[in-house]
Amino acid sequence: MDNRAEVRQFLSSRRGRITPEQAGIEPYGGRRRVPGLRREEVARLAGVSVDYYTRLERGNLSGVSDSVLDAIAGALELDRAEHDHLYDLARAANTPARKRASGGGSAPSKVRPELQYLLDTITGAPAFIGNNRLDIVAANTLGYALYSDMYRTPSRPANHSRFIFLDPRAHNFYPDWDRAANTNVAILRREAGRNPHDKGIAELIGELSMRSDEFRTLWAAHNVRRHYAGTKFFQHPVVGLLELNYQVLGLEEDPGHTLTVYPATPGSPSEEALKLLASWAVTENIVEMAHARA
Repeated sequence: MDNRAEVRQFLSSRRGRITPEQAGIEPYGGRRRVPGLRREEVARLAGVSVDYYTRLERGNLSGVSDSVLDAIAGALELDRAEHDHLYDLARAANTPARKRASGGGSAPSKVRPELQYLLDTITGAPAFIGNNRLDIVAANTLGYALYSDMYRTPSRPANHSRFIFLDPRAHNFYPDWDRAANTNVAILRREAGRNPHDKGIAELIGELSMRSDEFRTLWAAHNVRRHYAGTKFFQHPVVGLLELNYQVLGLEEDPGHTLTVYPATPGSPSEEALKLLASWAVTENIVEMAHARA
């Protein structure tokens, strides 16, 4: 990504969503042509000069201190994910040119055998290991069964973003497709900020921007999100509606990989549906199908 453009667009988009009244200050100057705070107001809130904040918002984070980043984050009322993203952008801006030119490596598309063994011990809930490009790089039986439609498409590897934006079946699979799409883009932008020289992520963003109007619109919003726990709904083509909790766990020995597990609430209809899904997966040889098309 173009770091300067990313910084400029991120800061200006965050500034544009806050009014002086929300920030608790008197409006600066006369009538506003655009919504949000003016640069002068952000500078006042952050305790920096207008010239310095203007330099930052124009994309020049070179040499910026943590204390200034914290002050800017406070002035713009950034949440935790946005605060972290601002730090990621600053880190990228201060990376030596030689390291930037090397391009950075993508997270591997395969996992260690020990991780596959771990997945296979999880029998009551869908589970998968993903990488920072939002690929599914390994799964247990229920994980492959949950995302079986993703493995019926010609594009490989199985990728959440491609499925959501390029496969029409995704609109049925996600009952609230808009929410799924917004969340997906916000997670992908966070990963892009954390891995600014990852060619695989850059190529994925480029592909989706070319092929999906919806993706392009959401990407322009510059939203970022942390994604560790919550509830998701799926309309599976075989077992119907599933309401599943999720937990996302980092894998310290495998940078760029996470383990996601989707347990159902005990005694719920979704728990019974997962049992049916497990039986269907065995009958239809879902794991073999997924491996054959991987």
